[in-house]
Amino acid sequence: MAEVAAYLTELCRRVQATVEVVGIYAGGSYALGAYQPGSSDLDVAGVTRGPLAQEEKDELVAQLRHEALPCPARRLEAVFYSATDAASTGVAPAYQLNLNTGAGTALHVDREPKPGEGFWFAIDRAILHDHGVALVGPPAQAVFGSIPRRLLLPVIADALSWHFEGATSTSDSVLNACRALRFAVSGDWSSKASAGWWALDYVGEREVVRQALAARTGGPQPTKRAAHAFLGSILEEIELVQALESRRVRAGA
Repeated sequence: MAEVAAYLTELCRRVQATVEVVGIYAGGSYALGAYQPGSSDLDVAGVTRGPLAQEEKDELVAQLRHEALPCPARRLEAVFYSATDAASTGVAPAYQLNLNTGAGTALHVDREPKPGEGFWFAIDRAILHDHGVALVGPPAQAVFGSIPRRLLLPVIADALSWHFEGATSTSDSVLNACRALRFAVSGDWSSKASAGWWALDYVGEREVVRQALAARTGGPQPTKRAAHAFLGSILEEIELVQALESRRVRAGA
């Protein structure tokens, strides 16, 4: 982890030399205590005081891409939010720059939100609010808004539907479903692996979950058929929780 710490220190230095930030935060598996060298991504969120000019976005890409700053993880997933967007309690996919880069990853850059898959950014901000690690700046809870659970439930349902339709890793899909179910039931965000073990208690022993957990350490992936069946059942449970939550909100109105 010393290599990761040194990388994050240099990343923060480069970001601060390029743009004015409120803070820089680590999220994802790093923040959730589940980072695995060699297989995990590094999720980093930068929060800027105001909007970024195109020149600033271009310079961030030039400074942070793998060719300029080699990432020791599988991939860097860096998202930059304005302070206003970070503090939002809505689920709109508002961000200023989305950068994915790594040794085995083609450079991917979005300089403004695009249609489709926007649910990831609401989930990203929700996890950052609850668990983000401040690399620079104040605690994450002081910067990222607390998105209401009733708004996040349809977002995680959309994310599961995406996994159902097009994800390539069946183990990732199964464990994402476990994490989504855990949030729907308890309101807690956890790592995918931790959610898998939790799901074995909550939904009962499921071979597909065992396989998905074992695949993280080199075991075979669950079959697509088994993963789809599991995702379908979890999606139904989440939609039921969503309906009950909507009924509760209406009753309290």
